[in-house]
Amino acid sequence: MKKSIFAILLSVTSLAFFACSNDDESMATVEIRLTDAPADYQEVNIDIQGVEVNSQEDDGGWIAMDVNEGIYNILEFTDGLDTLLATAQLPAGKISQIRLKLGPNNSIKIADQFIALKTPSGQQSGLKLLLNTTLQAGVTYKILLDFDCARSIVSTGSGKYILKPVVRAITEATSGAIRGQVIPIESTPAVFAISGVDTVGTAFADLTTGKFLIQGLAAGSYTVSIAPKTGFQTVNKEAVAVSIGNVTDLGLVEILP
Repeated sequence: MKKSIFAILLSVTSLAFFACSNDDESMATVEIRLTDAPADYQEVNIDIQGVEVNSQEDDGGWIAMDVNEGIYNILEFTDGLDTLLATAQLPAGKISQIRLKLGPNNSIKIADQFIALKTPSGQQSGLKLLLNTTLQAGVTYKILLDFDCARSIVSTGSGKYILKPVVRAITEATSGAIRGQVIPIESTPAVFAISGVDTVGTAFADLTTGKFLIQGLAAGSYTVSIAPKTGFQTVNKEAVAVSIGNVTDLGLVEILP
């Protein structure tokens, strides 16, 4: 339920204003999820040990994500189902590739028997997937790894199989954001995004720039309430529209004494 803006402000100490400034206003949130198309096996077990992304905003380097390591029977994630593999806060800008690191414990199940899947030596350093997606600060993205089992498992004869993953990476923005900048900076306001009677997002203006960013918002219309410290007046911006994949910019907002 919505709390009173003033009640929230009373619970925030001066230290919180310093600690909660928008240090991450140049970052986007990314989730990597795994899905699959049906295939004629009882199980297809893939040993996932790491996920990295190549960010051109980080000198073209590889950034390791927080990964739920383990062996996944990917046939459990068909018909629109998926599972969360990894998450990260990434610099806004272009990401060109994903690298999926596989462990050695890959297998398929046929006629109630498990058969090991060997991985070609060229893929032991990681399976690279082209992406070429541009991230916006404050927006949450889902990157769906669509695993094609039927094309990824190759029989070599004599009951042996090789894993040559065929994976398609699909990027989808799942949220929007609101940003702005307040003057004077010394008003140090808290900023709230309110939908109906609920406060659904909170940010604090940066103490050196006055900029703020409220992230992870669903599409819709919001009241943005900018509540400064004692001695300044609250400002309410009505009917602020947010759309998926976009950042609504309120521009410069003046806080009056």
